Amino acid sequence: MTTRKFPQKAPLQEIDIVRRENHTEDLALMWLEKPDGYTFKPGQYCTIGHDGIERAYSIASAPHEEFIELFIELIPVEEGGVLTPILWDLGKGDKVTIRPRAKGIFTFKEEMENQFLVSTVTGVVPYVSFIRDYLRKNRSGHHFYVLEGASYTDEFVYDKEFETLSVLNPSLVTFVPTISRPNEDRNSTWSRDTGRVNNIVRDKLDQFNLTTADTMIYACGHPGMIEDVKEKVTGDGYEFLEERFWKDD
Repeated sequence: MTTRKFPQKAPLQEIDIVRRENHTEDLALMWLEKPDGYTFKPGQYCTIGHDGIERAYSIASAPHEEFIELFIELIPVEEGGVLTPILWDLGKGDKVTIRPRAKGIFTFKEEMENQFLVSTVTGVVPYVSFIRDYLRKNRSGHHFYVLEGASYTDEFVYDKEFETLSVLNPSLVTFVPTISRPNEDRNSTWSRDTGRVNNIVRDKLDQFNLTTADTMIYACGHPGMIEDVKEKVTGDGYEFLEERFWKDD
């Protein structure tokens, strides 16, 4: 009788939370200690945990940065949240575990000149890593169109970074934020695009004269957004890559 051997998970390493910033009641940035020798490609995710519970989170930092930066949304227990309710009680000096290898294929595809990056809230994370790494390597020849959808203006946590880049280097970055609830008091000062981000994709492709020959389209975040974008663009022949963030942290 042959005994089957199943692959085992790589061993865990314990690391420190070195910094935390709360941006809304359910959105926070966390910076984690980077283990010696830890490497990843922009767009990949790490697997972190606490008390034996583990989940994957895309990495916002670029590979050259000192810490692992995460943008995390709290999913309440009553909505199926498992790890983020635990993380929400943690801060600087507390510890989490990390698997030794980053994973994922949602990475920068340099073959296309135009990089059309669609996201909802925390789904913007891989694009932050793309662009930081691109700048670090002093590359040129690509343009990043970052479309981010949110319900409220204070959910655009990386907006200042993208806005600054779009001013300093308009040939590299174009940032298009849009909100889906423009009539609520929380958005009273908003004067830019409105509507769900998937509903402005076609208009923006036309506005920026982006064609199937020179454009790679990415979608990251809410599964419903991704399905709609995919349906809108793949039928026209655009190259498309997706990364789904399910609300089951």
